[in-house]
Amino acid sequence: MLGSTEFPVLSKEGDITIGGVFSIHSQISKPLLSFTNDSESLICSRINFREFRFAQTMIFAIQEINNSSSLLPNISIGYKVYDSCGSTLPSMRAVMGLMNGQERTLDKTCSGQSSVHAIIGASESSSTIAMLQISGVFKIPISHFATCACLSNRKEYPSFFRTIPSDYYQSRAIAKLVKHFGWTWVGVVRSDNDYGNNGMETFIAAASHEGVCVEYSEAISRTDPSWRVERAVRAIHDGTARVLVAFLAQGEMDILLEEALRQNLTGLQWVGSESWITAGHLAIERYSGILTGSLGFAIRKTLITGLQEFLLKVNPSQNPQSDLLREFWEAIIGCSFKSKFYVQKQCSGSERLEDNSNPFTDVSQLRISNNVYKAVYAVAHAMHNMLRCGPNVALILFCYEASIPNGEQLIMNEQSTTWASESPKMPHSVCSESCLPGFRQAVIQDKPICCFSCIACAAGEISNSNPAECSRCPLEFWSNEDHSQCVPKVIEFLSFVETMGALLTAFSLLGASSTLLVLCVFFRFHHTPLVKASNSELSFLLLFSLTLCFLCPLTFIGRPTEWSCMLRHTAFGITFALCISCILAKTLAVVIAFKAKSPANTLMQCSAPLQKITVLSCTLLQVLVCVLWLLLAPPFPFKNTAHATERIILQCNLGSPIGFWAMLGYVGLLAMLCFILAFLARKVPDNFNEAKFITFSMLIFCAVWLTFIPAYVSSPGKFTVAVEIFAMLGSSFGLLCCIFAPKCYILLLKPERNTKKHMMGRNQKI
Repeated sequence: MLGSTEFPVLSKEGDITIGGVFSIHSQISKPLLSFTNDSESLICSRINFREFRFAQTMIFAIQEINNSSSLLPNISIGYKVYDSCGSTLPSMRAVMGLMNGQERTLDKTCSGQSSVHAIIGASESSSTIAMLQISGVFKIPISHFATCACLSNRKEYPSFFRTIPSDYYQSRAIAKLVKHFGWTWVGVVRSDNDYGNNGMETFIAAASHEGVCVEYSEAISRTDPSWRVERAVRAIHDGTARVLVAFLAQGEMDILLEEALRQNLTGLQWVGSESWITAGHLAIERYSGILTGSLGFAIRKTLITGLQEFLLKVNPSQNPQSDLLREFWEAIIGCSFKSKFYVQKQCSGSERLEDNSNPFTDVSQLRISNNVYKAVYAVAHAMHNMLRCGPNVALILFCYEASIPNGEQLIMNEQSTTWASESPKMPHSVCSESCLPGFRQAVIQDKPICCFSCIACAAGEISNSNPAECSRCPLEFWSNEDHSQCVPKVIEFLSFVETMGALLTAFSLLGASSTLLVLCVFFRFHHTPLVKASNSELSFLLLFSLTLCFLCPLTFIGRPTEWSCMLRHTAFGITFALCISCILAKTLAVVIAFKAKSPANTLMQCSAPLQKITVLSCTLLQVLVCVLWLLLAPPFPFKNTAHATERIILQCNLGSPIGFWAMLGYVGLLAMLCFILAFLARKVPDNFNEAKFITFSMLIFCAVWLTFIPAYVSSPGKFTVAVEIFAMLGSSFGLLCCIFAPKCYILLLKPERNTKKHMMGRNQKI
């Protein structure tokens, strides 16, 4: 059956007239356009039961209002329903007819006032935009199904209202839905009109923000030639994305599905827009292999009391002159009113609609029908207020709440979800698999951001919660072996339990024990000429200071603390200053004893106070240096993270490098002075020339500490401390061996040489 778009298909007179524009037919003929003759009439075909239900819902709401005693009392509402055929041109003709009466009567004089007070429609965004461009001056349209976000532009469409949310919210919600399931690689197809283009533009922008990439984007129109639709389906079929976002109006969805059946396009997870996701005519076995498991956001459904009873009463007998009612009856019953020999079933008009299962009488999913119902009541309330309060009352409509915080906007029950191809397993659609912990994403040239390669994180970096990039660990942490988490850095210091620390401790205790053993030997033979000639008091003090020098390295081993840092360097400086001061005093005594011409007793009486003064003054000067160092800038423990990135070196900061080098330089100065004096006295005639042994000991001492300086500066971490301990132990062992080993040899193994006569002899050698 065919219908015309020039006259209202359903109408009724009233005090107030509401116009309606619905896509009652889904196909339209294309007339030849001529600039010399009147254009041909547009002929529509293939009745759309759902859109026809929308029109009947509008009539039902008007009937309810007319029967109401509280809303617009004593005022009747009429209606004029036009068929837009889902196309722009019929919509423009329809709105012209609604404003001026019959659209083709161009010889009428325009009165400047519309013949209708409001228009409900149209169902398509493009048709609504075309209507607004003509009727906007009258400020009368309210749409129930035009969702294009472009219509929210109040500057271009200041008079437009609608009872359905803008696609701006739906597009963003679909992007969040796709991201929710981890589908970062999707294909998209859209209607090539305002609805599809604007909706998809918003979706792609939102998807990009969510980290979702689009592999391909296809656009089709219901008026496209078949080869264009075939090409679009082939592109979808050849794509690698397993998720397809379809922002399509019903007309484009129908032709796409037919081509998808022809090319056997199965196994895709469909995500649909509101225009088709709840369409009952698509939920049939024919399309189940393609659309099973489709996801989308549905418009809130409701129950309209009395609507089903009203729809069941629709019958050609209501208006025998209506071609539309007869066409509807023939299509829904499957009969014909025309008497032709090839007609298998003749229509009587007495058939029952309740005996047929069809989209027209199905009121279980009232979504768009409810929007039509609300639009009629919105107009009625606005008219009621205007008539009651005067013409200055504003019309306020309340359409959609989108203020729910992020993270709470998407709530769904996934337990009962059936996915594509009736699989219980959720589809997987990504361009590149997510990087494992310890790797980061690296963009591939000329590819979307969802296509990437995985590169291992650098040392000290991890990737776990955000695999897109590696994050550097905090200062005191380091990455583990697989770079998946930050772990505390290894704290490094010279400890007693490690091999090097244990060996140094053992050598330190060995040196101290050896020194104490020598002390015992000297105490045992303190009455002998050799010990007396060596100045027993000074020798005992020297052995005591050497014992401290051997024990001093123990303060350098172990975890540095505030007290140990201050103790280790000051103890080192003072004990070594005391030791070298004692040797210096012994050297002075040797030089004075063999260079002076005064008697021996007088000499001994004069040299003893000089030795004590030398030891005391030289030691006190070092004590003063250390006290000033501790008062002004004392050493302190600190965590060195600059030298080694993968570990923390716990060491003592010198506080004042000047204080450290002044302390060390003073010890070196004493050693050099002692070496010079001993060298000058090396040829003193004596069988036991102590100056010669002091010369050797100072030579070793100076060589060790001169070697220490470059090694100390260049050694990393705990090896800096180890080098300092090596220097202390080496120089201490050098002093002990060179000065006291020859004496112990005579005392223990050659007692016959431990006589005053032998020691004063000039010709015999040791």
